Amino acid sequence: MTPSHIHVPANCHTVTEILSRVGDKWSVQVVVQLGEGPKRFNELRRIVSGVSQRMLTLTLRGLERDGLVTRTVYPTIPPRVEYQLTELGCSLLKTVRALGAWAIENRDEILAARRRFDVAAGVKPESDAA
Repeated sequence: MTPSHIHVPANCHTVTEILSRVGDKWSVQVVVQLGEGPKRFNELRRIVSGVSQRMLTLTLRGLERDGLVTRTVYPTIPPRVEYQLTELGCSLLKTVRALGAWAIENRDEILAARRRFDVAAGVKPESDAA
C-alpha cells in the first residue's frame, strides 16, 4: 500500500480543526450516545463517564456550532433542553461506528504489537484492559 500525500495548504487548517472537534474523546462519546436518540444534558452527563459539567457544555456547544447537534429548549417550568444529532451528525455517527468496529476487530493484533514493542524497548508492559 502506497501512502497518498495530497497536500492542499488552503484546506489543511480547516481539516485539522474539524478532525480535532470530531475526534476528541468527549465529542465521540456524545455523538455515540445521541445516536440512540435525543438526550437531556444531565442524562448525557450521567452516561458519558468522567466528563465534567464544563467539558460537556463546551463539547455540546462545539458540536452545535459545527452543525452536528441541535439544542431544543421546551417552554416548560423549569425549561427542558434536549440535544439531538442533525443529519450531518448522523453521517458522522456512521463513521464513528465504523472506526469503533475497526478497533474491536483489530484489538488483539494491536495489543500484541504493544507487547512486542514494550518487550523490545525494555518497558514494563501495560495491562491488556485497554
